[in-house]
Amino acid sequence: MFIQIPTDMDEVQMRQLQLKQHGETATEDEIIHQAVLDILQNFLDQIEDGHYDTAAWQGENLTVTDINGDLTATIKPMAATFIADFRDNADQVTGRLEQEAIQASGAR
Repeated sequence: MFIQIPTDMDEVQMRQLQLKQHGETATEDEIIHQAVLDILQNFLDQIEDGHYDTAAWQGENLTVTDINGDLTATIKPMAATFIADFRDNADQVTGRLEQEAIQASGAR
């Protein structure tokens, strides 16, 4: 099984091994950092039936901008970082990102 976007710590470790097999190296934190962004972007794309809003990192926060480049949401981690949140409870992070994507998109 190929893990593209890890949704829990087991999958993070599997993704790390997959990358290693392809000659790439990434820390667990780097993989989690990218996964959190990808999870939010996937929810936005699903809700909107296409890529109209864009998720990005701004420091330790996530931002969402619409197709016009206007900021529609800033999402802050529950703890100090989303990495810490993910390590603590990945399912909770995923559920929260889904709700934030719904709000950011205006449920278009």
